[in-house]
Amino acid sequence: MKKITILFSAVILGILSSCSDKFLDVNPKAALNSTTLQNKVGVNALLVGAYALLDGWATAEGAYRSYNVGADNWVYGSVASDDAHKGTNAGDQPPISLIETGNIASDNIYFRGKWRGMYDGIARTNDVLQNLAKATDFTDAERAQVTAEARFLRGNYHFELKKMYNMVPYIDDKTYDPNNLESTKLPNSTDIYPNIEADLKAAYDVLPTSQSQPGRPTKWAAGAMLSKVYLFQKKYAEAKTILEAIVASGKYSLMAKYHDNFQASTNNNAESIFEVEYSVNDGAAGGENGNIGSTLNYPYGGGAFTTCCGFFQPSNNLVNAFKTDENGLPLLDTYDNSDIPNDQGIESTAPFTPYAGPLDPRLDWTVGRRGIPYLDWGVHPGKAYVRDQTYGGPYSPKKHVSAKADPSFASNNRLNANNFRMIRYAQVLLWLAEIETEIGSLDKARAYVNQIRARAARPEGFVKNADGTAAANYVIKEYSTTWPDQAYARKAVRFEERLELGMEGNRRYDLVRWGIAAETMNAYYLMEGTKRAYLKGSTFVKGKHEYFPIPIQEILNSQVGGKPTLTQNSGY
Repeated sequence: MKKITILFSAVILGILSSCSDKFLDVNPKAALNSTTLQNKVGVNALLVGAYALLDGWATAEGAYRSYNVGADNWVYGSVASDDAHKGTNAGDQPPISLIETGNIASDNIYFRGKWRGMYDGIARTNDVLQNLAKATDFTDAERAQVTAEARFLRGNYHFELKKMYNMVPYIDDKTYDPNNLESTKLPNSTDIYPNIEADLKAAYDVLPTSQSQPGRPTKWAAGAMLSKVYLFQKKYAEAKTILEAIVASGKYSLMAKYHDNFQASTNNNAESIFEVEYSVNDGAAGGENGNIGSTLNYPYGGGAFTTCCGFFQPSNNLVNAFKTDENGLPLLDTYDNSDIPNDQGIESTAPFTPYAGPLDPRLDWTVGRRGIPYLDWGVHPGKAYVRDQTYGGPYSPKKHVSAKADPSFASNNRLNANNFRMIRYAQVLLWLAEIETEIGSLDKARAYVNQIRARAARPEGFVKNADGTAAANYVIKEYSTTWPDQAYARKAVRFEERLELGMEGNRRYDLVRWGIAAETMNAYYLMEGTKRAYLKGSTFVKGKHEYFPIPIQEILNSQVGGKPTLTQNSGY
């Protein structure tokens, strides 16, 4: 659409500035000739552009902001779940507050931002494939490789939309006509999972098992993404075959230290299957190639560290989930009966003693809390790092923040090169644990979970005080006895996924696909509302809130012959 607008404007400008019909023979300025991109250089440039939408940043259009669309889904997957609060204060970015409290409406600008960002990514992949079809300087192998990468991206962007809105149009290179603005005005009456599967399967069948450039998907990245799509549909047998092949490949392993998955110095490590690549100090203005999707999500008033912005604060519920019993196991049913003591309302200069009870060590790599080192920036001072404790609570986000020692900052030190790990090996193991639970192989499921817990239990991976001692009473052990039944196994596996993946944008989508979103969220609203007043009375409506509404502006824009082609989701 943008290219057409530029072309149209340039032609009109030529008409107005000339009294001769010779302007018809001149290529318009500010527009690329259609054949310019139909070669190896042009197609690869388009492919890079298609990758660029993974982080949701599109400054040229100005149509949406990065934190509407960022790859980590912090608003839609975490704040809209029991993992996190919007944070900051009540008056900052109120559209996020509406999402958090279940006041979900089709005119919320965040929903339109995500919609436009993902369909922009899809349009870019279709541009790649259409121009590739007309390019003549590719070998067969090169052509297959570009096609596979583009289809991987197209599958991913459609999957993001499917998770968000459920019934959405699938648009491919055969449908998309850049010269016909109505070519993409398709009805959303068909389930697009088969189309997503086809794209990712095509990528899985062609992509190599390794890539020379980080950030390009491998066969195993496509397989893991396809397996995730299968899991969302409960196609356990199909997912199991691919996930077991990923394990058998020997290419991936759990990093010795949990936090190696969340620092720039260990980007693209042995646990990483697919990462969204970020870079800084690369010539881009303002560090815009950094992790701009999280640009709001830093402690507020952190001195030399940052003075902005205080968003994305972990919930009490999430923090409480990291409590363990005397055997080092999670409190699956009672974890939220009481809060881990925190410094809510206590000045940073006042004495404070952190909780001394047993904790899962992953807590302090996931959450910044009073009295515990905040990476290498110093001990988290509590209230001094939080904009409004009464509103957002006492905790700070941590996983996307880069260490002070990491030379990975832009001039704006809220932008860094700490990649987002979209898929890592730990998820493959946990997905296999899910599958084994559902097919009744509970001991196999427990073994997969124990691999995750064994890594977390390594003392070398604990958060340490300046003197080298553990920063808290970390007690975590493997499940040593057989799980009694499938219901217990299911609860243990799902709980482990929450602990391992907390604040990584997966939680709400997981609750929905497990079919427990309504009961989980309503229990959360009831308890968390006693601590965050704005959550009182919030409700997750079963049969409605599993998916977000189709943006109303997109429904209006979908009209053909005066009638919209898009239909709103049920209940909105």
